[in-house]
Amino acid sequence: MRPMPCVLALLLVGIAATAAADPLDDWVRQKVAAQREGQGGAALSTPAGTPWRERAPNAPALIPDFHPPTSLAPLVRAVRPGVVNISTRNEGTSRSLGSGFVISADGLVVTNNHVVERAQRILVRLADGREFGAKVVGRDPSTDLALLRLEGAQGLPTVALGDSDQLEIGDWVVAIGNPFGLDTSVTHGLISARERVIGMGPFDDFIQTNALINPGNSGGPLFDMRGDVVGVTTAIMSQGQGIGFAVPINLVKDLLPNLLDNGRLVRGWLGLNVQEAGEGDARANVVVDVFPDSPAQQAGVRPGDRVVAINDKPVRRYQQLLRKIALLSPGSSVKLDLVRDGKALAVSATLITRPSVEALQAMNSGGRIDALGLVLKALSPDAAKGLGVEPGLRVEVVLPGGAAEVAGVMVGDLVLEVNRARVSSLAELDVALGAFEAPEPVLLKFRRGTSLRYVALKPRT
Repeated sequence: MRPMPCVLALLLVGIAATAAADPLDDWVRQKVAAQREGQGGAALSTPAGTPWRERAPNAPALIPDFHPPTSLAPLVRAVRPGVVNISTRNEGTSRSLGSGFVISADGLVVTNNHVVERAQRILVRLADGREFGAKVVGRDPSTDLALLRLEGAQGLPTVALGDSDQLEIGDWVVAIGNPFGLDTSVTHGLISARERVIGMGPFDDFIQTNALINPGNSGGPLFDMRGDVVGVTTAIMSQGQGIGFAVPINLVKDLLPNLLDNGRLVRGWLGLNVQEAGEGDARANVVVDVFPDSPAQQAGVRPGDRVVAINDKPVRRYQQLLRKIALLSPGSSVKLDLVRDGKALAVSATLITRPSVEALQAMNSGGRIDALGLVLKALSPDAAKGLGVEPGLRVEVVLPGGAAEVAGVMVGDLVLEVNRARVSSLAELDVALGAFEAPEPVLLKFRRGTSLRYVALKPRT
């Protein structure tokens, strides 16, 4: 019977508490409702005597639909099978480690060029432990990209390629690779910047991230929160922490068909010179010169046109235009969005092989003859003496489809006379060409090897 007072006491306390709680709860509910009603849903307010604004406790979030990830484990589990470890051997002794990712079930793997460029033997290990020998399908030092094929591979797990143009500064990303040989290590971070130029080559267009990238990560994938590859981890800054770089996956997608077809970067050529003009959103590439019989001329591009997009991708800077065109292989069809006299128009062009650097320099020199479709360069007396030939004008470029190509003129031919006039300098060439009427054919005398030849070129009108 002794427990009864305690039970009774508890009952009495409980009843008292219940009785006292009801009015208190009502009062709290009324105060909260009044506070909410008084604020009228305002998100921001300025406290008295302060220069800043504060978000009200019950105000909606700045970004209502934003939900930061609580764990990346599901994403990592889904994509890790497509990430590989790459080891190479050179001359039987040295060994390097890198990363890569599988893009096709029959064993195509993307990695960095510097991981495999000197390799005599390449071994690729999947996340499940399987190992394959690999051969280089194609590689390009200028973008530091390489494409491998695993020997005898079928039914491999693959990754999906995303759209790096959609990345924004602040987006979450995950890097998976093999730093220091530690298989499939995972780091995460943010997109810190885009279109970084770090002096590695003509196609610098790097994604900067603070996801940790260490030696051995080279060639590995950078994933977005959809689980798509948006970059190829490539470089780190030796004097900085949390600063890594990746090649945008859209650049990789432009290059891969070229590597598959040619084994290297065979650069496409449009045949125009542009100059950047304007600032900010008004910046554009203005055409200042169109090469005769080039894809650009055949497509109807004219000097003064503003090139605003290629294949529906905006291009505001010369580097962007260069990358879009140069990474495509000859024979590729491209759509150009232009603005001419304030009006938008679209044209299509089929790229041809980009001439050599020397040829392009010659095409921009004084020896360019558009009407005849060739470029000539004066052979100095010392150079002529060294070759054992008389001074003349060496053919540096024969433009596709031009009068010179039709007549059989070839690069390396040495032009000695134009319309029976001796020419050994560009000044003499100008005088000789100025003496003929445009519709009349131009007679060239030239040397090819040990033989002298004549040919009549019909100028393009």
